[in-house]
Parts: sequence; structure tokens; C-alpha cells
Amino acid sequence: MEAVGFLCLAAAILAWGFLWVWDSWARMKSLEPAGVPGDGSRTLLVIAHPDDEAMFFAPTVLGLARLRHRLSLLCFSAGNYYNQGEVRKKELLQSCDVLGIPSSSIMIIDNRDFPDDPDVQWDTERVASILLQHIDANGINLVVTFDAGGVSGHCNHVALYAAVRTLHSEGKLPKGCSVLTLQSVNVLRKYISLLDLPFSLLHTRDVLFVLTSKEVARAKINGAFPGGYIPSPGDQPCSLLVVKSIKVGWCKKECVKSVNSLKSDPMSTLMERQNGME
Repeated sequence: MEAVGFLCLAAAILAWGFLWVWDSWARMKSLEPAGVPGDGSRTLLVIAHPDDEAMFFAPTVLGLARLRHRLSLLCFSAGNYYNQGEVRKKELLQSCDVLGIPSSSIMIIDNRDFPDDPDVQWDTERVASILLQHIDANGINLVVTFDAGGVSGHCNHVALYAAVRTLHSEGKLPKGCSVLTLQSVNVLRKYISLLDLPFSLLHTRDVLFVLTSKEVARAKINGAFPGGYIPSPGDQPCSLLVVKSIKVGWCKKECVKSVNSLKSDPMSTLMERQNGME
């Protein structure tokens, strides 16, 4: 009898959990994007290396493309850590073609100031200066990049966040320019894929991208590691990604296959978290 009671309790908990997730999903599907620039907005994806766009940002890029954003990409290195920079640059162009970013809107910076090296800290002011020039020259009103944790903790990823944070704190970003940052999560949440969905739904979100089956197929095309790159733990293509944003609202979703969710925090709060105040 005790075993039967335990099984009934477990079944009830599972049923409640399923209904809760389903209800949350249904409620979110009815919400329109709030705070995200609309149709025709100029969105800039800022990455450190070729393959970042596919490994970390594919659902967000495809979701923004669905919202008819005009996408562009700024890559701060050729990814030459294994002396395969030329190969990886070509693969980046191919990857962006699949994701819907035209080659004419892609800039790859390949110089000694920004080596692909996890042991080298890029100069924040130098990165910020180049980024701001690119934003101003192209009329960008939405920037997407890494957060303070850099997803995998890669020093080059973190440098991009530091540059964006500097521009924001100094009031240099153009008026109306918003920023989305990819939220780093712990190792367990990285590897449980869609099982992480209830945890994501429990937290406050502003934007959640859920891809269609066709978009998932496109994202999977970009899931291969380019240029013989050997991934470290946490550096594998993700189907469930969590992103923090500044002044962004929930986004419309479709079928649950591959997810990018975006979380809102004022930059001041992000800076406190960066300094270990969380």
C-alpha cells in the first residue's frame, strides 16, 4: 500500500509539474515582444571567435530573424588559436549564411590586439572603442553579446561584456540602443537541455525564443565544431540558452524544440553581479 501511495503521489507531482509548464508556456505564447526593437531594427551580434554564433547564439539569431531584424555580426578574432584562422573565417561566413546574416553585414577583426587566446585579456577600452564605432556607423539599436561569465568563462568572451558595460556606464551608447547578454549558467543546467525548461520558466524572463522545427534544423546544421576545434566542457552547441537583457520584454514563441530566453536587469545590477555582489 505504501508503494502504491508513493507512486500516486509521484504521479500527481509529475502531472502538476507538466500542467504548470504547459500553462506557463501557453501564457507566454500570447505575449508580444515588449521592449525589443521591432520589424526592421538593426541588431548587432558581437562575438569573440568564429563558431560562437552557432554554439551559443543560434536560437537568438534565428528568433530575431523571425522578428525581421536586420542582422549584422562583429567578430573580434579569426579564431587562430590552432592556426586555422583562415579556415574558420570561411566557416563563419557559411554559418552566418545559414543563420540569415548576409556576408555584407559581417566584419571579422584579425589583428594582434585581439588574439584568440584564453590566457590573454583584451584591452577593454580598445574593444569598446571599436565596438562603439561600429554601432555608430551602422545605426545599431540592439547589441547581443556575452555576459560577465562568458558562458564558458573564456577570457575573450568576458572582454566583450566588459567593453559593453564600459560603454553603458559611461553613457556612450547611442540613445535607444539596447543590449542583450547571454546568461552564463552552471554546468548541470548546461547539459540537461530541455529538462532545464522548468527552471527557466521559474525565473523572471523578458524574452524567450522557441524555435520552429525548421529553425531547429538550421541551428543543428551549425552545430558542428569548425576548423577542427576541440571543445572544452561547457563549450558544446546548446539547445537551451539563457540570456539576460537590458530593457527587453517577453518575445513570442513557437514549438518547444530549441530555446533562447532573455532575462532583464538594469546595467547597474549587472555590474553588481560582475563584482561578486550577488
